[in-house]
Amino acid sequence: MHTLRYYERIGLIKPIPRRSNGHRLYRADDLNWIAFLLRLRATGMSIEEMLHYAQLREQGDLPASVAERKAMLVRHTAAVEAEVRAMQETLAYLHQKIALYSNMETDLQSP
Repeated sequence: MHTLRYYERIGLIKPIPRRSNGHRLYRADDLNWIAFLLRLRATGMSIEEMLHYAQLREQGDLPASVAERKAMLVRHTAAVEAEVRAMQETLAYLHQKIALYSNMETDLQSP
């Protein structure tokens, strides 16, 4: 909830209309945009980059806006893929260490 209010305050999310009881009335488009923003953030995109993307999105589907948004996502995807590869290498190393310790335990338990 705090993230949504923050995103609304800084302009990543447009103000959401409210019902008469004060509850926010999210539309499907709002929820899709929020889900996209949360994924960008979860994959390490900075708030500044997200704001830039949102500003480009507000320009509409003009050729320059579409091209820049695509370029941003291509760059971000490459960075995420590099991080995933690094994490996979680290995970493989950890598995090797665990196997080493399993072997050591077995050897230590042998008479």
